[in-house]
Amino acid sequence: MPKVALYNINGDQVGEIDLNDSVFGVSVHRTVMHDAVVAYLAGQRRGTHDTKTRSEVSGGGKKPWRQKGTGRARHGSIRSPIWRGGGTVFGPHPRDYSIRLPKKVRRLAMRSALSSKVEEGKIVVLDELKMEHPKTREMARILNNLKVNNKALVVIDSTDDNVVKSARNIPGVKPVAASWLNVYDILAHNTLVITKEAVTRVEEVLAQ
Repeated sequence: MPKVALYNINGDQVGEIDLNDSVFGVSVHRTVMHDAVVAYLAGQRRGTHDTKTRSEVSGGGKKPWRQKGTGRARHGSIRSPIWRGGGTVFGPHPRDYSIRLPKKVRRLAMRSALSSKVEEGKIVVLDELKMEHPKTREMARILNNLKVNNKALVVIDSTDDNVVKSARNIPGVKPVAASWLNVYDILAHNTLVITKEAVTRVEEVLAQ
């Protein structure tokens, strides 16, 4: 069972915490994590791009010139795709890019991503993270106390506006509630800073 240090906001170690072996101690499946990242990024695409076909471009109702006798090539409409200003043949149209992964695959990807952070020693567990008022300087001080000076994902138990507003303005730092945790964010950030309550919440979901 993985065991990591437990810190307070001053950067002092106040104990240790045992992590669930079935969540933070599994073999890392890189292929599954890749599939989860591809699915996440595909889901971020809006898919609203659209081009007009020859039937959607305005004009072109009349034949440009008569079929024979002009010496020019025959044409039936100035909105033909070969004309400037004409329709587009194989252009993109609105579509859904989302990829649906099986539930077991999504959970395995999450377990693998979390376990990879434990293996790399890039996980910092806090006993609690509470702020009375939004203060970016205070959040920066906390991260500095924890020796987190690079891209960090701050995971809290539930959405806390004060914590979110304090962390979101720091370059490279992203605050997120445990219920919104995803594989892409875990892998995209160098360090995972997570509260003890958030660890419990994640284990409750992924240990099933």
